[in-house]
Amino acid sequence: MRIATITNVAYVATVILTLASGVALFMASSADRTERKAVEQRYVLDKTTEDIETEVFALSELARSIVITPNPEEIQQLKAGFAKERSLEKHLVAVKDVGASPDELLLLRDGMVVIKALEDEQQAALAAVERGAAAEGMKIVFSADYEHQLDQAQYRFDHFRQLLDQRAQIAIGEATKKSQWLRSLSEIMVALTALLFLFVLGFIIKHRILRPVVTLSDVVNRLASQDYDVEAPVLAQVDEIGDMAQAIRIFRENGLVRQRLERERDADWVTRNLLARMTQRLQGCDTRDSILKVVALFVPQIIPDMSGRLYMLDRRANRMVCMTNWLSPSGDDTPFTPDFCWALKRGQLHSPARDTVDVPCEHLAPDIAGKAICVPLIAQNNIIGLLTFENRAPEKEPPYTYLELIAETLALSLANQKLRDTLTERAMYDSLTGLHNRYHLEETLRTLLGRAEAKKSVLSCLMLDIDHFKRLNDTYGHEAGDQVLRETAQVIQHALNERGMAFRYGGEEFLVILPEMNEAQAQTVASKLLMAISSQSIIYESQDIGPVSVSIGIATWPVHARADNLIRTADLALYLAKERGRGQIVMAKNLVKAGEQ
Repeated sequence: MRIATITNVAYVATVILTLASGVALFMASSADRTERKAVEQRYVLDKTTEDIETEVFALSELARSIVITPNPEEIQQLKAGFAKERSLEKHLVAVKDVGASPDELLLLRDGMVVIKALEDEQQAALAAVERGAAAEGMKIVFSADYEHQLDQAQYRFDHFRQLLDQRAQIAIGEATKKSQWLRSLSEIMVALTALLFLFVLGFIIKHRILRPVVTLSDVVNRLASQDYDVEAPVLAQVDEIGDMAQAIRIFRENGLVRQRLERERDADWVTRNLLARMTQRLQGCDTRDSILKVVALFVPQIIPDMSGRLYMLDRRANRMVCMTNWLSPSGDDTPFTPDFCWALKRGQLHSPARDTVDVPCEHLAPDIAGKAICVPLIAQNNIIGLLTFENRAPEKEPPYTYLELIAETLALSLANQKLRDTLTERAMYDSLTGLHNRYHLEETLRTLLGRAEAKKSVLSCLMLDIDHFKRLNDTYGHEAGDQVLRETAQVIQHALNERGMAFRYGGEEFLVILPEMNEAQAQTVASKLLMAISSQSIIYESQDIGPVSVSIGIATWPVHARADNLIRTADLALYLAKERGRGQIVMAKNLVKAGEQ
């Protein structure tokens, strides 16, 4: 039996015994409570009976005192006692509620009959006293019949107490016996729990754990020092210790295999060095062409017995396109769909010759498909390409590990290159309009100004702003405003026709740079842009937004501004155009005239 099973059984047994012991103790305490309840009930019933008895005999003594010496105060007390005694039935109900037995209640009820008879004689004696016949009343309360009735009442009260004592003694005895039995049972269960714990502690820990662990500890220490000559003990135990011994044997066998593989890797140092150099070169590539050159150079050297091709996935056409090849592989470079390759469908290396029976890929020629190897290029769980290899030395085991390493390295390099291109594009272009953004503007303007200065030519700058754009957003919504920005950007690009460069400067502002254009030429271009934008009709979600107008400011370097304030000057001209009523063009030279005015 396994140690975990033994400990689990012992644990369950311990829990059950502990719970049973607790239940026994709880029941014992419950028996104690029953005993206390019986005593308390005996006390309450005895007290209630004593109260009734006291009231009855007190009235009897009071009646005898009145017939001997009539006293108005005592007469009133007796009458009050009669009234109070009429509530003796309530005492009987109270005794029943406390828990008196039927025999006890019957005995008390008989006593109540006797008490009622005594009450009648007492009332008769009181009536005789009130008539002035005290002697007649004395005969009544001092008669032998009256004494007999008092004795009968006393007898019933005493008999009631005897019944109470008997019942209480029986209940106390039963409760005490049950409590003692339950406590003994609890003690037995505690003892069994302790014995079970000692058994598990002594047998399991000492015999099943400590001794085998000490034996295995020396073996593990030698294996940790890479001494694989040590023999792992064979334990017949079918438990965790036996599993540990089996794991140690497997670890030793794996260590021997690892040593052999290390020797093989040492012999393959040249290949690993080439792979490392290829990885380094790929990390330095910033274009796809440079990556392809590195692949074509290094892969034939890493795996000289295999020719191959590199395919890239054209997602728009859903085709695998050959980008480069090496060592003159068989067949041609015809594109194919990913469904033709089992490696792409499975997402892992596919080699029909590796297994006894497997399906060849359909994109390969039948004569080479059986010995070909396809390795998918996967990065971030996305297929980006494919490597195909043709094994020209079938007697040798293909280096599948290196093929997968090449694929992983190449996939990562291609993914990083694609990411760099994406980030570069996002950094240079505005995502809404597709125009160059403000960041690209700064570098472009610096370059163009440098060229203009070297050629001693001019450069003009146009600043455009859509008129009443805030009103348009408030009326039609921001999405409609975005539509206006996109269509306006398209009109600007179409009107420039590669004669200048357009940028989104910010918000609803656009900037156009016109290299080697003077003031007059820039004004002509601005007039064309003004007309083209104002003539466009913009429709958004079946709403005719209508034509929009722009205001344009023009500045020319070095005529109107310096290199460091060219854009600022064009912006001031734009501001003046807006002040003059919008929808018009203002030259920077007009700023001086406006200032003079």
